[in-house]
Amino acid sequence: MKITRQLLGTILLTVLLQNFPGIVQSQQPEANADKLAEPIQKVTAAKLMSNSADGKFYPERLINRAELAAILVKTFRLEQRQAAQTQNSISVADVPASHWAYKDIQTVLKTDIMRGYRGNLFFPNQRITKAEALAIFAQAYGVFQFPDENVKEILAPYPDAASIPTWARRAIATIITEGFINTDAQGNISPLQPMTRGDMAYLLSKYLQRQKKQADTPEVPILPDAPEPR
Repeated sequence: MKITRQLLGTILLTVLLQNFPGIVQSQQPEANADKLAEPIQKVTAAKLMSNSADGKFYPERLINRAELAAILVKTFRLEQRQAAQTQNSISVADVPASHWAYKDIQTVLKTDIMRGYRGNLFFPNQRITKAEALAIFAQAYGVFQFPDENVKEILAPYPDAASIPTWARRAIATIITEGFINTDAQGNISPLQPMTRGDMAYLLSKYLQRQKKQADTPEVPILPDAPEPR
């Protein structure tokens, strides 16, 4: 059997698809860019995230812990929570007062939205997984205290639900229930993959959309002959 270049290319593509399915996603940046265009516009307009100095957003870049802290403070106005008002700072060996995110990191630590590590370390430059980011976001938003059976039912439709760490399952169930979750074409959450700027933009855009719906809910008018509310 004579192997032509076309046949060889088909064989190689089949092998790649079987062993490295993620390569397909990397070959379709246009589709992903189209999906994220509106969310990126929404979050930059709301000033929850910003473009780089060159005017580009770079959705494929990974989020680190310091960046996540800054985003959460802006999104949920954490500095206004009572716990954040305490004057005493929390000692963090790897985040000096000169660090660009020092105030935000102090705020997320004081409000217990994020936690440090042993030895009073925060690891501000450490990349964060989707499971971690979603769980922390849900912590700031308010985790719904679903029974374990409900959590299992909510997560069941997602093919990779079994890979969600136990400590993140209830939080991610909250994210799903509120309509904030972003999946790939196969419906996977990919909880152990790094959180990208694009992932965060999508999450924030869905949160903003929900807030807008709540703000636009019309109030029931009081009829002229109805008694005034007490």
